[in-house]
Amino acid sequence: MKIDTGDTAWLLASTALVLFMTPGLALFYGGMVRRKNVLATLMHSFAALAVISVQWVAIGYSLSFGTSQGGLIGGFDHVGMRGLAALERGTVPHLAFAAFQMMFAVITPALIAGAFAERMRFPAYLVFILLWSTFVYDPVAHWVWAEKGWLFEMGALDFAGGTVVHLAAGVSALICALVLGKRAGYPHERHVPHNLTMTLTGTGILWFGWFGFNAGSALSAGGLAALAILDTHVAAAAGGAAWLFVEWAQRGKPTALGVASGIVAGLVGITPAAGFVSPWAATVIGLLAGAVCYFAVISKERLGYDDSLDAFGVHGVGGLLGALLTGVFAEKALNEGGRDGVIAGNAAQMVPQIVGVVAVGLYAAIVTFALLKLVDKLIGLRVVESDEREGLDATEHGESGYTL
Repeated sequence: MKIDTGDTAWLLASTALVLFMTPGLALFYGGMVRRKNVLATLMHSFAALAVISVQWVAIGYSLSFGTSQGGLIGGFDHVGMRGLAALERGTVPHLAFAAFQMMFAVITPALIAGAFAERMRFPAYLVFILLWSTFVYDPVAHWVWAEKGWLFEMGALDFAGGTVVHLAAGVSALICALVLGKRAGYPHERHVPHNLTMTLTGTGILWFGWFGFNAGSALSAGGLAALAILDTHVAAAAGGAAWLFVEWAQRGKPTALGVASGIVAGLVGITPAAGFVSPWAATVIGLLAGAVCYFAVISKERLGYDDSLDAFGVHGVGGLLGALLTGVFAEKALNEGGRDGVIAGNAAQMVPQIVGVVAVGLYAAIVTFALLKLVDKLIGLRVVESDEREGLDATEHGESGYTL
């Protein structure tokens, strides 16, 4: 197939948009921690951007999209991205596709960091994300997105990463929160966000970058990208509105952090569905994601776990919900590469959707638990309490986020 310059330009621009999401995530998370941990939290995202990019070139892309080994993982035929320069992926250069996918691989482990913010050792974090990307992200990406992946062949729909990115990261985040335990003093001591203006700025960057995340996944600059970008926007807006009004009704005041969280919940919820559903369905998905994720987040204190920045409540629950609702609202008429869902008369589409979320969730949970235990045994996961009390900026990095 001949390379299309318009499609290529859109994919390259989308790659830059998705890259921008990782600094956006850094700001989103960084504003929610206490000031003594702001740099340590920012470092989670920027370190992932550096380390996982190298891992992706070395082996990650090949394990995710190389020649399938029984539908479970790719081979080593593209180690070091060998042989890609002369190939095409549809109407775009294969290297453009590989670069675009790299940005997904980068941000996914950084999402997990929200669960253990303010208490994991930085060396342990680096080892963990390298192992997690290799043994969780890469196989799951192959299952769902590679043409011979077993979930792809089953017909599971995931347009831009509801299961691969958000469900896998969210479930892994919950396991991290449980294994590391609660922050010192939690929940009796207040762990108040130190800079919500930073968090709102990060939210805006994430919303902007998400257009590349979802619409770029069309791999073309046509009607499918237009559908995905509109669905992405209305779902984010609906998610923010739903969280705002539910919180207002229940707690008496609408909060800035609530609106930001609802916007991200809406974005997470629409991610697997963005290229398969109509704008009205995207609005419903956003509304449901905002409301459901709100209740998931406020339930953590009652359930007794400390997911510091709500990585599971937003990404895990939102990714699960979005993947299932994709099976409800999908329409093949909107995307010939998709399938009809329940409302379009194909209730059977729920089978691969359910199998996908169960398989990815269980696999991510089991392997994440094993990796955490391994890292803990080798170098130790958690900082000592005195370092945690002082703050990770000083004890882990020898810096201070603010000098005023």
